[in-house]
Amino acid sequence: MTRVRLRAEIESLPPYRQGKPADAASFKLSSNENPFDPLPSVRDSIDLDSLNRYPDALASTLRSRLADRYGVTPDEVHIGSGSVAIIAQLLAAAVQHGDEVVYSWRSFEAYPLLAVVAGAVSVQVPNLPDHRHDLDAMAAAITERTRLVFVCSPNNPTGSIVTQAEFDDFMAKVPPTVLVALDEAYIEFCRDPDVVDGIASLRRYPNLVVLRTFSKAYGLAGLRVGYAVGPDYVLDAVRSTAIPLSVTLQAEQAAIASLDHEGELLERVDRIARLRDDLWRALVDLGWDVPQPHGNFVWLPTGDRTEEIAALLDRHGLITRPFHPDGIRVSIGEPASVDRLLTALGEVA
Repeated sequence: MTRVRLRAEIESLPPYRQGKPADAASFKLSSNENPFDPLPSVRDSIDLDSLNRYPDALASTLRSRLADRYGVTPDEVHIGSGSVAIIAQLLAAAVQHGDEVVYSWRSFEAYPLLAVVAGAVSVQVPNLPDHRHDLDAMAAAITERTRLVFVCSPNNPTGSIVTQAEFDDFMAKVPPTVLVALDEAYIEFCRDPDVVDGIASLRRYPNLVVLRTFSKAYGLAGLRVGYAVGPDYVLDAVRSTAIPLSVTLQAEQAAIASLDHEGELLERVDRIARLRDDLWRALVDLGWDVPQPHGNFVWLPTGDRTEEIAALLDRHGLITRPFHPDGIRVSIGEPASVDRLLTALGEVA
């Protein structure tokens, strides 16, 4: 059969793999979801009677709310259907075919996929042995063809952070014509006072855009709403690349209600962070060389045993996220899942 012509690099690109579903007897620890049900107040905020109407294309109410929160103008805020959608929009706005995109590896798995779709050349800079970004090497990797650099803090999937001092030193080496996207999807879970503060850094770096999301700490993964804060002209270009009407009214309403009830939600985040830290210390006591986590997950650097150990966890009813051949990311779920995880990993020599 004669086939239509498609882009060769897209045909050879493996699709994004979502964490596989879990049955009733298993714990799904593969997608970094918030294990808590939505707050009743957030659920009640969603207007199902308007499903026949298009949403506000700019999510103007949420934009204004976030602009007030961060002391910027609404034009310096962009709302997208999850921060991953904004990553794609940033690439579309900044990158032409053959331009370079620099990021640490291993980091968020969507970076290389979306870079290829945008026609960019990925420049992957290996993580340091302690699983942190090698910011010196990333700065050295920037060339005349570099248009965009991703910095992920806390880093998905290794859980490491970039400190403010490290970020300042890095930004001093980045040409002002190169856009830097600081991906802070998990920032609410971080308890290290030295972590880079993306919003505060915007005042110092005019080539910086900060990405955040309501999917993780705020528990709205199923509604798909994230945002960017940065220079208005950059976000105007990003808005031009966005699929119109992709953020639903219901997602906007839930995000606003989440901000209204943020104190209650962040109490849940504190509980997840405490459980994460307890798990990390227990893993260290078991003899695991696990980097200190700062998101809502832990990183098991299993190397060439990744497939074996992921299968072991699966037999214990723990659906995790293996990244061959580097390691396994395990989301923080229900307390009972932690006990099961430690039992399973206690079997690993």
